[in-house]
Amino acid sequence: MSSRTLPLLFINLGGEMLYILDQRLRAQNIPADKAKKVMNDIITTMFNKKFLEELFKPQELYSKKALRTVFDRLAHASIMRLNQASMDKLYDLMTMAFKYQVLLCTRPKDILLVSFNHMDAIKDFVKDSPSILSQVDETYRQLIEMYTPLSSGEFQLIRQTLLIFFQDMHIRVSIFLKDKVQNSNGRFVLPTSGPVPYGTQIPGLIRMFSCTGEEVSRLQFNNGGNYTSPLREGSFEIFGDRVTKLGTNMYSVSRPVETHMSGTSKNSAQHTKVSVSAVPNPLAKEELNLLARLMGGLEVQKPGNADNGFRVNLFATDEEEEEALISRPDELSYGVINIQATKDQHANAELAKIMGEFTESGDQSPSASSKGDDLLAMMDGL
Repeated sequence: MSSRTLPLLFINLGGEMLYILDQRLRAQNIPADKAKKVMNDIITTMFNKKFLEELFKPQELYSKKALRTVFDRLAHASIMRLNQASMDKLYDLMTMAFKYQVLLCTRPKDILLVSFNHMDAIKDFVKDSPSILSQVDETYRQLIEMYTPLSSGEFQLIRQTLLIFFQDMHIRVSIFLKDKVQNSNGRFVLPTSGPVPYGTQIPGLIRMFSCTGEEVSRLQFNNGGNYTSPLREGSFEIFGDRVTKLGTNMYSVSRPVETHMSGTSKNSAQHTKVSVSAVPNPLAKEELNLLARLMGGLEVQKPGNADNGFRVNLFATDEEEEEALISRPDELSYGVINIQATKDQHANAELAKIMGEFTESGDQSPSASSKGDDLLAMMDGL
């Protein structure tokens, strides 16, 4: 497992989240000032200096539940609110989109190029806000500084770490099903033809060498595909007539986005829809403030604009949202815990439980253990 995977996972999933929210806010004619505030607030929180300092430290990946908690907190960093079913659907779309991009990276190092595409799109979202743009530019600089010196082997380890994280996620998404890049069981269809990665050779030849490094024999085999010569350095063309730029916004063209939950027949596909509601959760601010402190000092908006809040619903109706929540399979449940903003023994127990999600049980690396101790110290200081 690579200890440098977390920043790439967070930035790419965050980029996909921004794509989805931007598309739905525009499609449902949310007032421009509110939509811009939502995007700016989320991006400001996402690229908070103190949080990124913690994020870029070498460390193991958070558990799935803990990472979902981070994005739940990030999605609610503005006046927008999502119910659990809508948040589940948003997170499913984010994870499946990035998983597909990782699978299509013909070279492990292409993951960095995917990240740069997400960063470019995020910069475009805040191009009229110089202070936020400077935050994004600083993160861009840190990405270049940390990842460009890495070898191909180190990027291969990062790719393997990402695929291990995604390996049990098989959510069916209508865009992928329609384009026939995903099977009905939620698994992606990987092409076996087209150009091979830059710097590699067409598969089909095994060369054997002696202990002195001299080639002693060759063995041909059938590669089972129709591969062509490598592409030029830095190209994003993928497999023949399927030309794309991985990490760019696939929601830029308005089209319905649906998800199916693998393992259930009760939950039919639903179109996404943004609806407005003026009934915010009165404890949301305090809960998010509390979790923000645990995650390393993320800044949270001060209370005062609750009446201007609105709810985003990724389903056609509230009834469909409730049905999706009820029929969601247990294996797809992230089990996000709501932390009550009260200083009592019960609250402390809940906080301790949350902190346990930031490290895996059993064998722990010294860095993971140290990080958990630091976070617990923050909790004790509340």
